[in-house]
Amino acid sequence: MNETPSPETTAPYQVFARKYRPSTFAELVGQDAMVQTLTNAIHADRLAQAYILTGVRGIGKTSTARIIARALNCIGADGNGGPTPDPCGVCANCLAIAEDRHVDVLEMDAASRTGVDDIREVIDGVRYRPTSARFKIYIIDEVHMLSRHAFNALLKTLEEPPEHVKFVFATTEIRKVPVTVLSRCQRFDLRRVDMETLAAHFAAIAEKEGAKISQSALHLITRAADGSVRDGLSLLDQAVSHTATEGDGEIDEAEVRGMLGLADRSRSFMLLESVMAGDVAPALDLLGQLYKEGADPLAILEDLLEITHWLTRIKVVAGAADAPDVPEIERVRGKDLESRLSMAALARTWQMLLKGLQEVRQAPSPIQAAEMILVRLAHTAELPTPEEAIRGMQRDAGQSGAKPSAAPPPAEPPAALPAAAPPPGGPTTEARLTGTASSPVVVAMPETAPEPPLEDAPNPVPTASNDAGKPAPNSPKLKTDPAKHPLVKAVMETFPGSSIEDIRVAPDSDEGDPA
Repeated sequence: MNETPSPETTAPYQVFARKYRPSTFAELVGQDAMVQTLTNAIHADRLAQAYILTGVRGIGKTSTARIIARALNCIGADGNGGPTPDPCGVCANCLAIAEDRHVDVLEMDAASRTGVDDIREVIDGVRYRPTSARFKIYIIDEVHMLSRHAFNALLKTLEEPPEHVKFVFATTEIRKVPVTVLSRCQRFDLRRVDMETLAAHFAAIAEKEGAKISQSALHLITRAADGSVRDGLSLLDQAVSHTATEGDGEIDEAEVRGMLGLADRSRSFMLLESVMAGDVAPALDLLGQLYKEGADPLAILEDLLEITHWLTRIKVVAGAADAPDVPEIERVRGKDLESRLSMAALARTWQMLLKGLQEVRQAPSPIQAAEMILVRLAHTAELPTPEEAIRGMQRDAGQSGAKPSAAPPPAEPPAALPAAAPPPGGPTTEARLTGTASSPVVVAMPETAPEPPLEDAPNPVPTASNDAGKPAPNSPKLKTDPAKHPLVKAVMETFPGSSIEDIRVAPDSDEGDPA
C-alpha cells in the first residue's frame, strides 16, 4: 500500500515571487542608489527615525522594509554583532523577522487599518522598549491609505520618537501622503527595473528551477512585467507551469504569447501595415484570425499602440533601431514601415488607438469595438492632414481667381452685373482624399472676380466705397472663411484639438506665399 508522505517530509510549494523574495540588500534588483545610501548610513551609524519607500507595485518596497528591520536588529551568528548591511540570516532575530513572527517588528496594513484608533495603538506602543531586539520597528504598508486625522495624530510621535523606535513606510501613491509626514522621513524612490536587468534575473531563476526558456520568450515576459519584479516572477512561474506537462522542452515565444493572449509580433506589423494602407478587408480578416487563436482584442490594440510609438521613436531618435536589445523583427520591419509613414500619420494613429483602448474596455463586445477602430483607422489613412487640405483649397482659389487675359479688365465691374448665385447648400466639394502631400486635395471653390494687373492700375487710396467687396491684389485668398468650409470642418474633427490658427501652411514651389 502506498504511503502518503507526511507534511513534515514534504516542503510546501512556494510561488517564485515568495521563494525568491530578496533577504539582503545585495539581492535587491535594480535599486543600487538606495542600497548604497542605506549601506553607508548603517556603517556610519547615521540612522534616521523614519524612512518612506515609494514606487510601482511589485518593485520591492515591503521587502526593503523587512531587510532594513533585519539589518538593524541582526546580532550575528555568534550573538554579539551590531547593525550590519549584510544580515546573517541565521540568528534568532533574522529568522523571526523572515518568518514574520518577531514581537518587536510590527507590520501594519494601512489599507485595512486607517483610523485614529489604529494609530493610537502605535503611539501607545512606542513608549515601551523592545522585548528582545535592538530596535522596535513599525512597518506601515500603503501608508497613503491612512485618514487625515490618523496622519495628524502620528505627526508628533514621528518627529520625536524614542531612540529605540524606527518607522518604515511604504506607498505606491506618494502624492497622497501629507507634506508634513514627508518632511519627517527620509524618502527613497524605488525605480522601475530595466528590461535587461529583469531578463538576466529571470534567466538565472529559470536556470535554478531547471527550466529552459528562449531569449524571445524572456523578452515577452520582461515587457509584460513593465519594470515590476514581482509581476515578472509571477509570469515566469506561470510559463514554467504551462510547459511542465509537455516534457523538458524549451519555453518558446509562441507558448508565452498564447499564455499572455498576445498576437504574433510579425502579424501585428502586418495588421498595422494593412490598416495604414487603407486595406480594410485584409485587416479585419487578420484580426479575426488572431482572435480565434486566443489573442485578446485589448492586447492587440496595445501591441499596435506600442508599435506606433516604436515607429515614432525610430523617426525622431537617430540609431534607436540599432540598439543591441532590439529584436531583429522590430529592427527590420520598423525601419521599413517608418520610412513609408509621415509623422502626422503616426501621431494621428497614436491618438486614435489610445482613444480606442478605452472604447474596447467599455464595449459589450471587445472584438466588435476593435474592428470598428481598425475601420476608422483605415478610413482616416486616406484623409489629408489639415495642412494639406488648406494648401489644396488655397491652390484652387488661386487658379480660379487669377486667369490671364489679353485685354485688361475694367477697374470696376459694371454696377448692373448680377452676382453669381452660389450652388444650393453652399460651395460644393468633390475631392478624392489621398492623404499624400504630393497629391494635395483639389477643392472646387466659388469663382472669384478677375483681378487687374499691378502695372495697369494705380494704387488707390483704400476707402469704404471703392474697396468694399474687392479681393486684395496678388493674393489668392479664399472668399470664405476656411474654418467654415465643410471639408475643413471634417478634417478638423479627424484631428481633435487642432485649430486653424495652429496650422502653418507651407508655400508651394510654383506659387508665391499663400495668404
